[in-house]
Amino acid sequence: MNASLNLRQLARYPLIPVIVAMAIGFELATGSFVGSQNLLGIATDSATLAIVAVPSALLVISGYLDLSVGSTYALGAVAAGWLASEHGGSLLTCVLLSLLAGLAVGAVNGFLCCVVGLSPFIVTLGTLTAVRGLAQQFAPLPLTSFGDSFAWLGGAKVAGLPSPVVIALVVVLVAGAILALTPVGRHIYAIGVSREAAYLSGVRVRTVPFALFLATGASAALAGAIKASVLGAVQSGTAGSGFELAVLTAVLVGGVALTGGSGTLFGVVLGVAFLGILQNGLTLVGVPTFWQQVAQGLALVVAAGLAYLAPRLEALAAVRPTAPRRPLAEAATT
Repeated sequence: MNASLNLRQLARYPLIPVIVAMAIGFELATGSFVGSQNLLGIATDSATLAIVAVPSALLVISGYLDLSVGSTYALGAVAAGWLASEHGGSLLTCVLLSLLAGLAVGAVNGFLCCVVGLSPFIVTLGTLTAVRGLAQQFAPLPLTSFGDSFAWLGGAKVAGLPSPVVIALVVVLVAGAILALTPVGRHIYAIGVSREAAYLSGVRVRTVPFALFLATGASAALAGAIKASVLGAVQSGTAGSGFELAVLTAVLVGGVALTGGSGTLFGVVLGVAFLGILQNGLTLVGVPTFWQQVAQGLALVVAAGLAYLAPRLEALAAVRPTAPRRPLAEAATT
């Protein structure tokens, strides 16, 4: 029974043995991969990806998609960096301006997709380009010299952990609680499975995805502000370039169905960890950057294969009920 359950869990989360195998392989190749400092570095580098991947996963589960997170990331970084460097803004005002920029992008996406009913793929692809141009128009030159207050966002430590990791943990815990413990979580799955059936059941099929678009936009802008604080500089043309593909890869590798209606946040966290370990390990063994991009692209293809195989493996590993055995004495008398 326990063996069957363990087999079902592995079939549901096939990334677990993959991540373990990668960690062992990179440790054998480098001798320093599983060190505490390196693992903390992976967590810090992956924090911004987790902050955006979690609300993006909820959006995909509800049957929608946001491809504009890379440009929203850049706009949030530029807005916070501009206020910090040009006007000496405090940490709070910089973060608030960044969040407002992200909420504005999310509101546009949410209105066009949820209220008007346009295709999320086309709408967010359009805002991906438009918002990037807006960020470049707003700050055509690199921004630096943010000051000590803004540096706290990406460089401080809370309870021994880097602040980006703490923020990512808070995002994961809050989203997990909403998804598992509130009616909104059940509504997200219901909308993803069948929007019509959810509407007939009284679910707010426009309000919930609209709120998820707002959350995704705000999280992308916050992630951009955090990365700008970590780097101490931001360039509008390159900040967050390709970030939308990394987010989508983490979500899909984590087992969230692109068609909506299924997926878990634990799987998304595994997807983020998979990408972080892959990039860090390849860097440690000296793989050039362009081959790392090839590996990330292949990971997206592998995600499609896992999405196809995982339900079938889980079905094969399902525990089948067996008929109760009759006592031998009773069987002998019949």
